[in-house]
Amino acid sequence: MSIDVETGPMKVASVPETVDIPRLLKRLGRRSIVFVGIMGAGKTVIGRKVASLCNLPFVDSDHEIEKVSRMTIPELFSAYGEPEFRALEERVIERLLRNGPQVLSTGGGAFMSQATREVVKRRGVSVWLNADIDTLMSRVSKRQNRPLLNTEDPRAVMERLMAVRYPVYGTANVTVVSRDDPKDQIAGEVLLGLTKHLASRRRRKKKTR
Repeated sequence: MSIDVETGPMKVASVPETVDIPRLLKRLGRRSIVFVGIMGAGKTVIGRKVASLCNLPFVDSDHEIEKVSRMTIPELFSAYGEPEFRALEERVIERLLRNGPQVLSTGGGAFMSQATREVVKRRGVSVWLNADIDTLMSRVSKRQNRPLLNTEDPRAVMERLMAVRYPVYGTANVTVVSRDDPKDQIAGEVLLGLTKHLASRRRRKKKTR
């Protein structure tokens, strides 16, 4: 599926509505589009596509953490443990969100922090990419840089993480199902979800005036 990003409204072939990128960006203002979800959900891949379609910068919080610490995520977990890593993650994301508008992909545990959820609420619009267990395991099995899955039964660990984290991810502003369909299609669904959310937010503001 192709997405036309020439001047004027952008029509996404897989959805019944029109997404107007300039209007979406106007309503977004200085806020960032923040992707949340568990490891393997596709936050980086879909985030990059959405950033390209919207002509916005793309930032990955894990990459920024590695840059400022000069260590990989597995090295940070090993050297300092998860609590210290999460504290650093909070600080990095808070700093990044001062620089909107942009598209920000966050680590799987980032949205579990109340402080991070609050700063995302103030300075961003959150998008949860919701993937099922089979899709996730198929994706994460291809990479060895998942500290939380370095166990004898990574599927069981993933299921436990999903049980704890999915209710929290579910509080995001927009939810899109992540699956092995064309990435352009999923990016189009994200844009449609953002359009609907920002329009409803605008209507609510008008009613309170």
